[in-house]
Amino acid sequence: MNAVMSQDEAVFQAIVNVCGTLEEGEKYEPTKEERASITDILVEGFQAGKISLKDTANNRAKLADEAKLRTYVSGTVSNWLRKDTRLNGGTKYVPKNPGSRAGATDPTIKSMRVLLQTRTDLTAEDKAEINAAIAKRVAEIKPTNKVELTPEQIETLKAAGFSKFFAE
Repeated sequence: MNAVMSQDEAVFQAIVNVCGTLEEGEKYEPTKEERASITDILVEGFQAGKISLKDTANNRAKLADEAKLRTYVSGTVSNWLRKDTRLNGGTKYVPKNPGSRAGATDPTIKSMRVLLQTRTDLTAEDKAEINAAIAKRVAEIKPTNKVELTPEQIETLKAAGFSKFFAE
């Protein structure tokens, strides 16, 4: 029985097979030709069922249309080149716009956005009211990245002459 490989492992293996092994801390930057070879390997793997792909109608459509599958694979390769520490030189991935997708799956926000798109009889005030409600809901569900100073860090800052920033 053939085991199904995860997408991240399949991308890693394809890149190493095409580009070779790098020293620890080096970043893979495949050429256009190497990316084409990597894509060919991965497309073949998806079509043969050797690489995991969630069984959804959208993914079945990708498998049926090689052009769509190639587009998907290209994005997957780019994604793992950024995120996989084995491929990106060991750096932790940090999203450029954290929280930018906040509300993308929230049913309330989705409904309000559909309302804005489908109703042509809305006044400017109605639109402003709905947009304000969307912004409020996004703020409610958006993750907070609140960072707190540790007591040790506070003492270090005070010793460095920044006492005025800390109430006694």
